Amino acid sequence: MSDSNTITAVTRDEQGTSASRRLRHAGNVPAILYGAGKDTVKLTLDHNSLYHSLENEAFHSSILNVEVDGKSEKAILRDVQMHPYKLIVMHVDLQRVSATDKIHMSVPFHFTGGDEAPGVKLESGIISHLITELEINCLPDDLPEYIDVDVSGLNIGDSIHITEVNLPKGVESASMAHGGDDLAVVTCIAVRASKADEAEEAGLEAAAEGEAGEEAADEEAGEE
Repeated sequence: MSDSNTITAVTRDEQGTSASRRLRHAGNVPAILYGAGKDTVKLTLDHNSLYHSLENEAFHSSILNVEVDGKSEKAILRDVQMHPYKLIVMHVDLQRVSATDKIHMSVPFHFTGGDEAPGVKLESGIISHLITELEINCLPDDLPEYIDVDVSGLNIGDSIHITEVNLPKGVESASMAHGGDDLAVVTCIAVRASKADEAEEAGLEAAAEGEAGEEAADEEAGEE
């Protein structure tokens, strides 16, 4: 496991609003570690280190190595509370995982091949991402950091639905597992011309027609 997926924490005894405020003023973040049939543990994390980790997309959908007072536990990032308007992490919830129990996570889609799609390359369409992440169920060891969606074969009007996405081995869509709708994940759509473009095109057509008319008149005059 890479260092970017490791959280170093220390246990804390104090709790409550005042205690949390003091932690934040000292450059720390209050957190809890719970689940897997064990007691909930109150933790203190370094704010700057955590903030930089949160900027990494994979951090949100990876099994994390939580080092607490010299002991290591596996967990996932279950909830992050941010300040309403400041770049400050207010609180973090970490959930322990068991190698034998499935977890429910939200994993981002990575769309590839957009520039090669016929609808884009030949028809000047655009790729529209309708869903950017997927709720999945899987064992911790099968958790992907992201899910690839290849859109290189899309023509105008084509879509890729949840059931058409190639999920990694051991991973299932949480919604489809419970009879949910097979929603479109991505589609290729035609770009509607702007009014300015339409006006310019109409002007060019009118000019072309005018030139054609003048040429026809000149030919008739020459014949006379």
